[in-house]
Amino acid sequence: MNINCDILDLRAFIAVMELGHFHRAADALALSQPALSRRIQKLEQTIGAQLFNRTTRNVEPTAVGREMLPLVRRLIDEFDQSLFSFRDVGLRRGGLVTMACLPTAAFYFLPAVIKRFRLEFPNIRFRIMDLSANDGLAAVSRGEVEFGINLMGASSSELQFTPLCEDPFVLATHREHPLATLPLVRWSDLEGHALITVGRTSGNRTLLDSALARANVHIRWTYETTHLSTSLGLVEAGIGVSVLPRMATPPDDHPIIVVRPLTDPSVTRTIGIVHRRGTTLSPTAQRFVDMLVSEWQQPREAAQA
Repeated sequence: MNINCDILDLRAFIAVMELGHFHRAADALALSQPALSRRIQKLEQTIGAQLFNRTTRNVEPTAVGREMLPLVRRLIDEFDQSLFSFRDVGLRRGGLVTMACLPTAAFYFLPAVIKRFRLEFPNIRFRIMDLSANDGLAAVSRGEVEFGINLMGASSSELQFTPLCEDPFVLATHREHPLATLPLVRWSDLEGHALITVGRTSGNRTLLDSALARANVHIRWTYETTHLSTSLGLVEAGIGVSVLPRMATPPDDHPIIVVRPLTDPSVTRTIGIVHRRGTTLSPTAQRFVDMLVSEWQQPREAAQA
């Protein structure tokens, strides 16, 4: 015999029993009242008996409802305790982290954090969707991933954005390029040099063009690319210099590419964690997000010291 109910149906039953009102129970569970009613109806259909006598003013439990209450409370308590006891054990045994990540964060920064995480939790698997800002938000909204690493500014009422860091746009050049000799590069210094940027469909390009327009800075791009790897490949070949977020640049000890700050104006993007509003991340995903926050805060704390 199949039991056609789930843990949320049982929690709905307890909420109505304790609060004595469908509307208050729906608010407590962050559900609409019709959704709560459907859960109670499904539970009643499963057990084959009515749980509440409903009138326009009152909700009274039936004899079956009163008899079920201590049993359901015990089931919920045992379920919650089991999840709590297995929280850290599950991280050790295995698990899956699913995320949508901006390609400019996935190229260099994300692998370093994953490497550190797997030293502590070697059995955790990762499913990473490297997507543009808009596509990444859509993946989070549809529930394809638990959370996303994204830009501030492109969100919806269904999503919650938690800022983590400011990521400045910088200049990546070949070590032998004339601009590599400058400790700091102004946008006006780029005149006459072959300049590489990402295409207009990128959220980074939209942000950058808007900031430069406000500062009345006009730049003539020579090359537009879709992927970060193409942009950096052109820089390594000495074909041009590239403007890209600092997070997307190679380490300081890279044998070919050097990175220089860009100023007049300085342009930054806000990076953060996006997840569905009103939801809780799995223990595995939450532990990884905590490590992401720690990794991002270290450079900031070092700079303030």
